Amino acid sequence: MGFLKWLFGKKKIEEPEYVEEEQTLVYERDNIDFHDEVERGRYLVNCMEQIGEAEKELDLLRGEYNLVTSYLTDMEEIEALPSEEASQLKTAARRIVTLEEDVQAFFEKKSRMSDSDYRRIQGQEEEIEEGIAKIKEAEKYRKLVQQDLNRLDGERGAYQYRKTELNTIMANMKGMATIWFTALLACMIMLAVLQFGFGLDTAIGFFLSVGVAAVAITVLYVKYMDAQNEMTRVEKASNKLILLQNKVKIRYVNNVQLLDYLYMKYQVENGTKLEKLWEIYKQEKEDRRQFAQLEVKLEQCQEQMLKILRRYQLKDPDRWIHQAAAIIDNREMIEIRHGLIVRRQSLRSQIDYNQKVAETASSEVREIATLYPQYQDEIADLIERYERNN
Repeated sequence: MGFLKWLFGKKKIEEPEYVEEEQTLVYERDNIDFHDEVERGRYLVNCMEQIGEAEKELDLLRGEYNLVTSYLTDMEEIEALPSEEASQLKTAARRIVTLEEDVQAFFEKKSRMSDSDYRRIQGQEEEIEEGIAKIKEAEKYRKLVQQDLNRLDGERGAYQYRKTELNTIMANMKGMATIWFTALLACMIMLAVLQFGFGLDTAIGFFLSVGVAAVAITVLYVKYMDAQNEMTRVEKASNKLILLQNKVKIRYVNNVQLLDYLYMKYQVENGTKLEKLWEIYKQEKEDRRQFAQLEVKLEQCQEQMLKILRRYQLKDPDRWIHQAAAIIDNREMIEIRHGLIVRRQSLRSQIDYNQKVAETASSEVREIATLYPQYQDEIADLIERYERNN
């Protein structure tokens, strides 16, 4: 660590202007018995630890100080370029700034779709158009099947209604036939009473009653048989309709299961949404392709600008490709310089403080060695042992 060097002093780096309130170190040794080896050693080790801590901090501060200084030196080198070379550098910087703005605009633009959706569609890219066609066709077929089912339900309801009507007609025919038989029987009894009880000639009445009843019952019978025959036809048609309806239902169930699978596969609710998602994906893919091209162009322009910067005596040309805006805008360059000067002044203040800490501690060690010359060899030996161990 060079504690012996601190005993003989060090040359300070000059950097005026920056003034900051510092904490003054105070050494209290009135109560220290320097003739006691333990107390003397503890006090001296404490001083050397302060020197060591200050040196560590100084190493870090000087490194940062040199970095800031080199940045300022690079700025002076760039500003001192001849007009032709400066124009060439600004042209390269301007291209970089433009591309950086385009890249930033892409990041600020609201993404059309999430990364998870993009990766999912990307993995199905080869088959998704075929999937859209399948879903559209299946959805169209489902509508047709639903229409068929609705039509069949309507026809089945009509047949059911007709069966009810025919049952009512046949029941009415049976009832009317019963009435006619009852009426015929009543007429026969009345005519028989008139003929045998009162001696009236009722032959014509018998013939008329039987004739009318025969005609009426015949008409009722014919209507009943027509209704029964139609009932048979309706029941056969209804049975055929049920078989057809079952076939259509099977098609409908298969169609629904196919659609459910396709919806699950592409994680959508319908074909329209998948089609819209596909259009969004294609636009997003194009945007990302353009963004990738922008990045490539930006990298190429940065390499071109770096080649230009490396022609000059710059400490670190690489960092200027990220400060292209300052090269083309003098106001930004001034702002950066001001910030660097403030930083360097702060570092200078910290360096001065730690140098003062180290010098104060080393002066304390020298003073102890002067006040107690009988321990000078021991103090020197203690310092060497401390340096070897640290």
